[in-house]
Formats: sequence, structure tokens, C-alpha cells
Amino acid sequence: MSSFESSLPRRSVLRRRNNISSAIQSFLDGVVIIASAWFLGRFHGGTLTSEYLAMMLLLLGSLAISFDHLGIYRSNRSFTVRAFNLFKAWSLSFLLLIFIGFAFKQSELFSRPLIAQLYLSGLSLTTFLHYIFYRLRKSGFVDSEALDNVIVVGQGELAGYLSMKIRGNPWLGQKVIGSVSLGPEARSSEKLAFDGEEIPLLGSVSQIVEILTNHDVRVAYIVTPLENSQVLNDLYFTLLDHNISIHWVPDIFSLRLVNHGVDEVAGIPVLTLSETPLTGTRLLWKSIEDLVISSVILVLVSPLLLIISMAIKLDSPGPVIFRQMRAGWNGRNFSICKFRSMYVSEQKNDTVIQASRDDPRVTRVGAFLRRTSLDELPQLINVLRGEMSLVGPRPHAIQHDAEYSMRIAQYFARYHIKPGITGLAQVRGLRGETGQIDQMIQRIESDIEYINNWSVWLDFTILLRTLLAFSGKQAY
Repeated sequence: MSSFESSLPRRSVLRRRNNISSAIQSFLDGVVIIASAWFLGRFHGGTLTSEYLAMMLLLLGSLAISFDHLGIYRSNRSFTVRAFNLFKAWSLSFLLLIFIGFAFKQSELFSRPLIAQLYLSGLSLTTFLHYIFYRLRKSGFVDSEALDNVIVVGQGELAGYLSMKIRGNPWLGQKVIGSVSLGPEARSSEKLAFDGEEIPLLGSVSQIVEILTNHDVRVAYIVTPLENSQVLNDLYFTLLDHNISIHWVPDIFSLRLVNHGVDEVAGIPVLTLSETPLTGTRLLWKSIEDLVISSVILVLVSPLLLIISMAIKLDSPGPVIFRQMRAGWNGRNFSICKFRSMYVSEQKNDTVIQASRDDPRVTRVGAFLRRTSLDELPQLINVLRGEMSLVGPRPHAIQHDAEYSMRIAQYFARYHIKPGITGLAQVRGLRGETGQIDQMIQRIESDIEYINNWSVWLDFTILLRTLLAFSGKQAY
């Protein structure tokens, strides 16, 4: 083992700061869930069978994963947001139980009224419990005199945002008393502000020792853009000598981040600036979602597919299915399937021309299919093949990819996830012809927003919105 390897920490450098309140809250949540199941079991059948006990273990495990994934015990946002996250966690957990029950043909063993009552009572009781904790937190339970004095070293929006978030979170036990400029001299223009609130400017880093002494500082947050990272070394040792708790916040948000996060490799902290969200169990969840829902939809719409195929054949000569090469996940090309909506003609110089309003190339049946988006239904086959997803950025023609990637810097970031039949951009009305570059930029912004916030719940929401917005002015 090298001397460098021996200097690395034996434990992970990534930590979660759990407090007593969160531990008590999670314990009480478990008690409420178990008590609800026991009471309902006694009410319906007098006892809980081994099947119900197995179901309870699955439910507790699924809820624990969902609560952790949604950050319910780590969130300091409003009660409305927490209540909605609780609803999502309970709904996803019960959807998983229902799926497992049908997949293993065990659903008949369980009372449907009991399952429904367990869902409603568990969700209601845990939401009420979290509301009580929320009110306790808002009641001034923390003694403001016991708060640690905090300084924020740095300038810019991120430093201002961080300052206001610390101020608005009494459970951190910290009080921001002011900011410190990274420059040799403090200027009034460097005073931190966010949403109309200002933080006092205490001085510059050249005065750091005096600031620490005069203001009894216990905690420092250092917010540095990439070009100012060289100030860290001297500042770090100065703060360390004064027994200050030091937190470094590298300002990476001037970059176009795609599914960013913090990870570790062999105990070394790693900042991920760009990565697909479909890794590990998240890829598994997305694949299950696509496989189950697309299979069900295909079975339900199979008569409609036959009718559309016959209508296309009767309306104009040519194949029923139109195929075109598109770029997919990680830039891999695939052949997309759509119902043919245009007359068959030779493509000149491999030029792909977007369909426009009143386009003469569109057939009578094709106009209806485009207006109702029914021409996209054969892409369910692409979903079953794993080439596409039900929800994701719409794949563009390869020629258009080449064209727009030269004009939009972050264009190819949209391929960090599987392309979809529908997507966030589409339910926002950003579909159809993109005659101006601003229209495509808006679409790309929505695609990257979807990647950064991907979840199974977000997919369900977009699918529901698609049912309401599958036709419209931009569909032609």
C-alpha cells in the first residue's frame, strides 16, 4: 500500500446529518404503520396471517426506500411539499405491492377493503404526525441564543441563496451573521442578497482573523467559483487554527449540469457534473414501468391499430409503417416506427424537411393521425425493444441533431436518458415544427429539466397530462 493510500480515511467521507427529531419521527411512523395494520387485521379477521405479515414487511421496506429516496426526513421545505411527498411514497409503495401481488398470483389472498383502509389510514396518520412535528418546528422550539454564528465566504447568487436557506432553517442550529469577500478589499457592491434580503458584509479574507474574533464565529461556508479555488489553501488553515467548522461549497452551477450529484470512489469524494439518471435500481424501475404499461396499452389498443392500418392502406399507396433512423440513449442510433402519414416520395439529398401546417405531403388519414398523435402508437414496439421509453425527450431526425447541435451548446445533453413517445416538453406545448431557434432552445431546456428531476412519479404525471394534451394547435 502506497503512502497516499494509507492517508485516505477508512470510513466513507459522505455523511448524512440525522438529528434526534428525524430519528423519533421515523420511529413513530413505523409504530403508526404497524399499529394500523394490527388494528385493521383484528377488525377484519381477528388476526394477521403469515401472508399479511409478509405483506407488511414488504410495505415497510418499500416505504423506507421511498421515504429515503424522496428525502422526507431530510427535507426542510414547506409542509405542503412534505405532505405531497408522503402521498407519493405511499402511492408508489402500494402500486409496487399490487404489482407483486398480481405478478405472483397472490392478490386473491388479501382483502381489498383492508388494503384500501390500510393505505388511507396509514397515509392520513403519518401526514398528521408530520404536521405535528412541523408545527413544533415552527413554534420557536429552538433557542435562538444557542445558535452558532455563521459566516459565508464568497460572492454571487449561490452564496446569497445558501445564506437565505441557512437563515430559513432553524433546525440547523446556525445563524448567518454576515458575509466575507474573497477579494483583497471588501466593496459594498459585493454584499450578498437574494429575493430582496441582504446579508451584512463584514470585510474581506485579508481581515478574516479579526472577523472571527470580533463576531465569535463558529461555522464558515466557503463558496468559491472554479477560478477562485486557489484561495482555499491559506483560508482553510486559518479557519482550522481558530477551531472553526469549515464547509466548502464549490460553485459549479455556472455550468450546464445534467443529473449532478455527489458520489465517492474508494473513499474519495467525487462531484458528478453530468450523468444519466438511469443507473442501478432507477434503470430497473424505468424498465419495469415501460414494460408493464406499454404491454397493457398495446393489448388495449390492438383493435385500433388494425383499423388505422386499414385506413392508411385504403387512403394512399405505400407501407403502413414509416421508419426513420433517430439517435437514442447515449447517442446510439435506432429505427423509429410511426404510422405513415405522408405520401410516399423520394427524399432529395437525404434532406429531412419538418412537417408544417397545411403540408401538401400529408395524406387525409395522416392529417387526422398527426392531429391526434395516433401516428406515434407504433413506437410502443420501440419501447418494448428497449430503444425508447414511454416518457423522455422526443428523438429528432439525425440531420436535425447535426444542425441544432452546432447552434445550441447543451443540445446533446438530452441523450443522457432514453428518448420517449411523450415528454415534459410535449405536455408544455413545445411540439411540432420548430421554425425558430428559440423554440428548440425551450424544448431542450424542458428535456434537461426532465432529466435532472426524473422519477417514476414524474413519468406518471406526464403520462396523465399527455392524455389531456395529446391533440392541439401544434399537432399537424
